[in-house]
Amino acid sequence: MSERKIIRVSDVMKLKYDVMDGLSTVRDVLEHMQHVETKCIIVDKRDSNDEYGIVVLSDIARHVLAVNKSPERVSLYEVMTKPAVTVNPEMDIRYASALFTRLGLSRAPVVDGSGAIIGIVSQTDMVIKGLLRLI
Repeated sequence: MSERKIIRVSDVMKLKYDVMDGLSTVRDVLEHMQHVETKCIIVDKRDSNDEYGIVVLSDIARHVLAVNKSPERVSLYEVMTKPAVTVNPEMDIRYASALFTRLGLSRAPVVDGSGAIIGIVSQTDMVIKGLLRLI
């Protein structure tokens, strides 16, 4: 019997991610997202006792576009999900994918043992980069 192959979140995560202040406007965020071709922004902690937030394009669509709000007048903190659900880099992608499915997530920050963000992983990363390695 062959040993089960494990692909970890750290094997498929992206090391580059974008962090912005929660007081930034949605317009600022959209301009940044367009420039760097990203689909999510990590919202920085205000202090050491705070938690990270996250904004994905669907948050902006739901909280700004669909309700006809002006992107110049809406702050990032008004549309973010906080606290952001985070994953451990050593987690098996099967468990991470199950977590994403159960919670309706498309991506999440990857944090080390001290809680510092070291990357970001998406359901797409796990499927495209990870699933082929399991076959």
